[in-house]
Amino acid sequence: MILVADSGSSKTDWLLTISDQETRSFLTAGLNPYFLTEKEIARVIIDQAPEMVALAAEISEIYFFGAGCSSPDRHEIVSNALSTHFSKAYISVDSDLLGCAYATCGNEKGICCVMGTGSNISFFDGEDIYDGQHGLGFVLGDEGSGTWFGKKLITDFLYGNMPHDISQKFDKAYHLNKEVVIKNVYQKPNANTYLASFSKFVSEIKVTEYGHSMLVDGLVEFIETNIKSYPEYHKYKCHFVGSIAYSFSEELVSLCHLHGVKTGKIIKQPINDLMAFILKRNEMATEE
Repeated sequence: MILVADSGSSKTDWLLTISDQETRSFLTAGLNPYFLTEKEIARVIIDQAPEMVALAAEISEIYFFGAGCSSPDRHEIVSNALSTHFSKAYISVDSDLLGCAYATCGNEKGICCVMGTGSNISFFDGEDIYDGQHGLGFVLGDEGSGTWFGKKLITDFLYGNMPHDISQKFDKAYHLNKEVVIKNVYQKPNANTYLASFSKFVSEIKVTEYGHSMLVDGLVEFIETNIKSYPEYHKYKCHFVGSIAYSFSEELVSLCHLHGVKTGKIIKQPINDLMAFILKRNEMATEE
């Protein structure tokens, strides 16, 4: 059995091959090693996916692609946590950007963008990804992400910069005040996930002038800050993965076209495409 994981800051999608024709999926919280320790990651897995852990003896390979897994020390945190439950399996840990590249580009060159809870970008040469100057996290970066929209909504609401009717609707939905926000952002863990939880409100108001303007501003900021930082961006297809890119794909494609960006795949969850790539790659390696 082969187990593949795609982990963001909010959730982790797991897909397990039972046979050539059968797979099983599992869902846990996000397992970002910047926010969780080795023991915490191991605990989340056993608490939230005990049925998956029960199959550990039959799982021979694990391919984990996750947010925060961009350096060897972070790889080790996740790998050690997985080894706690899957001691007999070969374990590979890589960044979510590489998983994004495999799921969208396959073996072709392209630009890969993640636009979900957070945002990031890389260039894929058909084999490896090349990190740019991005991926600064929700405090300094994450342009056009769920956290970006969440921060904008909350600050506009608290500062009184929302149109009155939208402010009333937002207040009815979330019952926020300054104390609640400060506690969740500065005193509790996973502030990025908390902020991103408000981004679904953009879907409800995007037909309004205020909502449409906010949506355009966020998507354009991602394009200008991230995609256009690559001098030859116009030569390659730009692929997108994540809930924000998928939910607002129509607006994203339109704005990319306006800015001379060629769009490729836009998928919400890369796990199925990622599994297909891994299986095909393993098959080709076996034939060689």
